[in-house]
Amino acid sequence: MTARVLVTGGAGFIGSSLVARLLSEGHDVAVLDNFWRGSMDNLRKVSSHPSLTVIQGDVVKAEDLQRAFDALGGIDLIHHLAAINGTKWFNEAAMEVIDVNINGTLAALRKSIEWGARFVLASSPEAYGENEQMPLGHEDASFFPTASLHQRFSYGASKYLDEVAVQHAVTKGLDARIVRPFNAYGVDMVGDEYGQVVGMFFQAILDQQPITIHGDGMQTRSLTHIDDVVEGFYLAGSLEVGCDGKALAGASFNLGSLQEVSMRELAAAVNRTVGSMAVDCVLAEGYPGDSRRRLPDIESAKSALGWSPTIALDEGLAMVWDQLQTGP
Repeated sequence: MTARVLVTGGAGFIGSSLVARLLSEGHDVAVLDNFWRGSMDNLRKVSSHPSLTVIQGDVVKAEDLQRAFDALGGIDLIHHLAAINGTKWFNEAAMEVIDVNINGTLAALRKSIEWGARFVLASSPEAYGENEQMPLGHEDASFFPTASLHQRFSYGASKYLDEVAVQHAVTKGLDARIVRPFNAYGVDMVGDEYGQVVGMFFQAILDQQPITIHGDGMQTRSLTHIDDVVEGFYLAGSLEVGCDGKALAGASFNLGSLQEVSMRELAAAVNRTVGSMAVDCVLAEGYPGDSRRRLPDIESAKSALGWSPTIALDEGLAMVWDQLQTGP
């Protein structure tokens, strides 16, 4: 059945790929984005699609959210992805990160309640804070350090509060679900110093400059291809009930690869992927509060959404490199 879907942050890396998937499934889609980090270039493949409406606006402003409702004649589902992401921003722009992540979510939630629209929150493994017990379960506790040490968790703590707000709305009757994508990567990811690690490594290859690895390079991540992440988002928004027959309101899902990879191993994998264009690797000072390990428990996503990652890291890196050379 065709739905009217609002994707906040829909011109961003994950958001734009989700928009393309929603359009391919026949839905009417409105994108709300202020284009601070998002770009129309990310929507280049669907920019002329007759079922797409793009609105430049601020997710914090109720009137801009209302413009999306008016454009589609109603909203059935909100995928809320608008946020300020990128580790460097967490310390450099903590107040702005908190403002957008919390106030944007509250504004979108209030409209979702007003409209009677299903709500899917894009949270983050950063919402677990410094919980180092792996794998991270979908209902595991969050631990945050003293705020005076650093501001990294301006993002993670605000995502935690986003989840609190969503769960509160669920107790009031809202059909809302939470997804936590683990280090999504793909051809359109940001590759500058404010971007994602895979994008930064490939940008170093393109520039033929050394790959910079933060800290000792032994910190691990779960790198998840964008196609797998988008599949999880789509299922979280489209399913009426879980594959296990249980209600999905209030459910949370970790979307991540089960391959735990250190940053040194990732750099080596990127160099293997690019062959003769391989570059040297150098170590540099790490970010304050950087997590040592990150690996998801995906049992909730498997049982309720029928979701599991399908793209191994070497395969995904090869896909990205091919697209970077031939054009996405």
